[in-house]
Amino acid sequence: MGSTSLTAKWKHSLLYLILIYATLYCLHHQISDKLQISQPKVHLKKNPDLPLRFRYDGTFKILQVADMHYGMGMVTRCRDVLPSQFDYCSDLNTTRFLKRIIEAEKPDFIAFTGDNIFGTSTTDAAESMIEAFGPAMESRLPWAAVLGNHDQESTMNREELMYFISLMDYSVARTNPLAEDLSNPAKGDIIENIDGFGNYDLRAYGPAGSDLANSSIFKLFFLDSGDREIVQGIRTYGWIKESQLHWLRGVSEGILQGQKQDSSHSPALAFFHIPIPEIRQLYYQKIVGQLHEAAACSIVNSGVLQTFVSMGDVKAVFMGHDHTNDFCGNLDGIWLCYGGGVGYHGYGRAGWPRRARVILAELGKRENAWTGVERIKTWKRLDDERLSKIDEQVLWEDLHWR
Repeated sequence: MGSTSLTAKWKHSLLYLILIYATLYCLHHQISDKLQISQPKVHLKKNPDLPLRFRYDGTFKILQVADMHYGMGMVTRCRDVLPSQFDYCSDLNTTRFLKRIIEAEKPDFIAFTGDNIFGTSTTDAAESMIEAFGPAMESRLPWAAVLGNHDQESTMNREELMYFISLMDYSVARTNPLAEDLSNPAKGDIIENIDGFGNYDLRAYGPAGSDLANSSIFKLFFLDSGDREIVQGIRTYGWIKESQLHWLRGVSEGILQGQKQDSSHSPALAFFHIPIPEIRQLYYQKIVGQLHEAAACSIVNSGVLQTFVSMGDVKAVFMGHDHTNDFCGNLDGIWLCYGGGVGYHGYGRAGWPRRARVILAELGKRENAWTGVERIKTWKRLDDERLSKIDEQVLWEDLHWR
């Protein structure tokens, strides 16, 4: 009996030890990933196919996304929607709209024109940006962004935001321009004596296999229009500074590329957030689209429009900031266009669908050869059941090729 009793106790002890070991083993594997804080997984940036290039049919399509005002996803409520929409409306509606329009339009490039996140509505700027730009990254399309006046109101400053954006998958954005002047011994470095963060240019080339395949035929300029500043005791919105315009003139003239370019045959578009003061002149002129609110711009006029006119290559400018304005108007031969608000957490108008702008550049063709950009068109898409297409118009045509 004594021997049998000891054997039973030994078996019970062994079973008990096995149970403890199994429990510890399971717990270890359940929490091991969380315990490895010092060994984060390395994520290598996924890059798009570059350079930017026109399609085989001679078109290049850009989707402008203005004022997403992304917060923290499902928990962030919508503003200015119908009562019937409010209970189930969140940042996810913004994401859904962006995915729909990318699928419908199939753009070649996406340009985000500021207030991408709503800083005061998020406790983690990086996480909000990952969610906000998620549809662009999932599409594997090249995309770029500038900052608005609300992006930096959370956990990252403007420089950190632009650097983070530049590292995101398929982004071609840069913190600031590179010193590409061939005479500069620091070629490849970032230019530091320029105001703001997010000043850079991109070039689109002709269709692969064509005579223009190695030619830069379409320019995209991105500028940081700032956030808020104090001028003679008055609080006002930011503006594009002279250092930025100086850089821009140099890029336009081909100085930074070490060559002179014929700007008349290489048109350009500009993208930034806060409209320039001259936009108010369009209140009294013919416009295409809706004017629902007074333009909120700086009291400082730094000569942006005059710079664009003197450059000769900028044909249209695309801005955000005023969510319920979606019009285009022409001043001194340059079209100034609002994107219209995309984001559901940004203010809007109940019953007035959120919207995004599409820009299409088309090449001319003569004797079975592409001749360069001949036409630039634009229209808007509404976030309604049909993803309605409205206000299609021609912004610019190059009569040189006719």
